[in-house]
Amino acid sequence: MANPRIPYRFSNEGPALQAYPEGNILVHLVVNVEHWEFDAPMPRTIITPPHGRETVPDVPNFSWVDYGMRCGLPRILEAITSRGLKASTSCNAGVIHAYPRAAEAMHAAGWEFIGHGVHQKALNHAGAEEEVVQTSLDMIEAFTGQRPRGWLGPGLRESHTTPEVLKKAGIDYVFDWVVDDVPNWMTTAEGPLLSLPYNLEINDSIIYAVEKHSSDEMFERLQRTVALFTREAQQRPRVLALGLHPHLIGVPHRFGSFERMLDLLQNTPGVCFVQGADIADWYTAQVPAPAAKV
Repeated sequence: MANPRIPYRFSNEGPALQAYPEGNILVHLVVNVEHWEFDAPMPRTIITPPHGRETVPDVPNFSWVDYGMRCGLPRILEAITSRGLKASTSCNAGVIHAYPRAAEAMHAAGWEFIGHGVHQKALNHAGAEEEVVQTSLDMIEAFTGQRPRGWLGPGLRESHTTPEVLKKAGIDYVFDWVVDDVPNWMTTAEGPLLSLPYNLEINDSIIYAVEKHSSDEMFERLQRTVALFTREAQQRPRVLALGLHPHLIGVPHRFGSFERMLDLLQNTPGVCFVQGADIADWYTAQVPAPAAKV
């Protein structure tokens, strides 16, 4: 079957869009900040166990992400804030209690908090889906004073009814459907839901944890992408999201590449840094939600 949520079309044949006020390449830095439960199997591993048998607790693989929260995240925060750039965090709500200093620092930096579950566990494996969504949004709202408008599923995973659950919970836009370089309206039984661009190609989890490339691979992919988007954006704006994780891009041998990425983007004419809400509001002002089908 075809995509059941987003009607197919060529990206360059969608609605004509005016550039964002500050540029025609909208860069969205999405820092995925996760709570991996110590007393549960790890969501991903960097080291396999002796004898091929996973253990709980899994100290080395837990330490992998815990290092990112202690060392990688402060580096990322400093690099972004010292340059005066906007960013968002797709944040497991459990981070608020497990890593309170991290939550406080991201909030103080003005980052947008995007719903990302309670712990780093896919929605279709996390139990009662509606409860997980509501709990995570409630926890973030209680901490920041604002209810998240956006959602990025842990691992980008969804059930068949996740879009309906998110729409009912008051979510305006989601990042799970990585199908275009501009936003698209999705259909749900609860009404239209906006799909915003994310990235699987310029994403440190894919590049380093899955494909296991060398340290500069992400910079090189970004460099080529920016060159193409600069040409394409002369005709139509482009949204360029970067998927970032403190335990991956925040380690010493990769961090210099991250700083070079930020410098490349800042020095590229037409690039502006935005958050999810900026993208959604820019798009919906030009392409309002379609009328719900009766």
